[in-house]
Amino acid sequence: MDKSKTFDLSKTGLTRRTALKGLAATAGLVTAPGFVRYSQAQSSAPIKIGFQSHRTGIGAAYGRWYEKTTAAAIKAINAAGGINGRQVEVIVEDDGTDPGRGAEVVGKFATQHKTDIVFGTLFSHVVIGSAPAAGEAKIPYFVVSEGHHVASTKLNRYVFQPGITDVKSQIQSMAPWIAGNVGKKVTMIFPDFAFGYDHRDYLPPALKAQGADVIAQIAIPPTESSFTKYFPQIPAETEVIYHVMVGPAVLTFVKELGEFYGSNRPQLFGFIDSLEATDINSPGLEFLDGSHFWEGSPRYAQADDSEAQKAYRAAVGIDDNGAAVGDPKDVSTAAHMFGCWETLYVVKKAMEDAGYKGPEDRAKLVEATEALTAFAEGPEHPQGAKTFNGKIHQCFGIQNISKVEGGKLKVVHKTKIEDGLYEAEGDYTTQAL
Repeated sequence: MDKSKTFDLSKTGLTRRTALKGLAATAGLVTAPGFVRYSQAQSSAPIKIGFQSHRTGIGAAYGRWYEKTTAAAIKAINAAGGINGRQVEVIVEDDGTDPGRGAEVVGKFATQHKTDIVFGTLFSHVVIGSAPAAGEAKIPYFVVSEGHHVASTKLNRYVFQPGITDVKSQIQSMAPWIAGNVGKKVTMIFPDFAFGYDHRDYLPPALKAQGADVIAQIAIPPTESSFTKYFPQIPAETEVIYHVMVGPAVLTFVKELGEFYGSNRPQLFGFIDSLEATDINSPGLEFLDGSHFWEGSPRYAQADDSEAQKAYRAAVGIDDNGAAVGDPKDVSTAAHMFGCWETLYVVKKAMEDAGYKGPEDRAKLVEATEALTAFAEGPEHPQGAKTFNGKIHQCFGIQNISKVEGGKLKVVHKTKIEDGLYEAEGDYTTQAL
C-alpha cells in the first residue's frame, strides 16, 4: 500500500456494507510500525459505527466528502489503537437524503447491523425524521448537521451534535460583523426546509440587535433548478443579499444571481453552503469577487493554519485550494466535513470515559457524552477549540468570515466562542434513558 495516499472510501467499490479497519497512519498524525489487520491483532469484537450517508439525493456531494473524512478519521483512530483497545468498523447505509428513508436506516443499524451508535447525518430534515427512530431504539445518534434542531431540545436524549456548531450560534456570532461591515438592509434567500428556517428565524433578531433589519425573506425549494424568477422579489433598497442555498443546483443559483445583477449589485454575504463542492473559479462566478462567505473550516489553506489543521487536511486528502489531491475539479465540502472528524474523536473520548464495552453500555455512553465540557484545539479538533453544553447536546466554537479575493477565499474575521453562546432552551438530561 502507498502510505502517501489517503484512504478514499468512495473509490473502493464498497457498497452498502463498508468495513474500515486498521490502516497505516495518515500524514502528520500518527505512525504504527508493524500494524496488522484487526483479525490478526485483536481478540475482541470491533466497535461498530453505523454511518448514515447521503450517498444519493440533494446531499450527495456532502455525503461523499463526509465518507472520505470519516474514513480518514477512523484510519487514524485505528492506527493509534482504536477505542478502548478495540478496532473500529464503519458500516455505511445510504439514506437518499430523505427523512423517511433515514428513519429506516437508523432502525436497520439498530436491529440488523446491531451497531453501537449511528453517526454522520447532515441535512436537517433527515435528522428530524430519523431522531425518533434513534430514541425508540435507544441507540446514540451523533449528527454532523449544523441545524438548531438538536440544541432546541425538541428531539430526544439519544441525539447529539458535539462536533459542529449550530445555525443559531453561527448567526449570533456573525451578525455584529455583517451589520458593521456589509450593510443594514438585508434580504434573505434561503432553502425552504428546516435548515433554511433556522436562518429565517434567527437572523432577523440577531441583526435587529445590531441596528440592522431583514426587509425581505425569499424561500426557495431546495430541489429548484432555476432561480431567476425569484430575484425580482428582492426589494430595490436592499443593501445586502444574505444567501444560503443547498443542493446540486448551487452553481446555477450563484451564476443566475450574477446574471440578474451584472456589476451593479448589492453586497453579498453567503453561507458557503451556496458554494460547497463548487469551484469558485467556475465561469460566471467572477461577480463574487469582493463578496463574503461564512465558513466553518476554511476551504483554502490559510497563512496562519495550525500544524493540526495542516495534518488534518493532509489526512482527508485536500490540497491548498480545498480540492481532492490530484483532482482540482473535485472540490470538497470543507466547511462542514471537519465535523465528522471531530465528532468521531468526541465519540472516542466518551466511550473511553464510560468504559464502553457494548450496546448494554449505551446509557453510560449518553451520560459520559453529556459530562463533556470542552475540547482543546489540536489534532482531534483541528477546526478550533470548543465548549460543549451537555444539557442541550450542542458544542460551541469559532466561526470564519472569508472574502473572495483573486479567486480564493481569505479569512478576514474569526469570531470567539463566547460570541455564539446562548441560553439553553431545555435540558435533555432530565429525560429518562
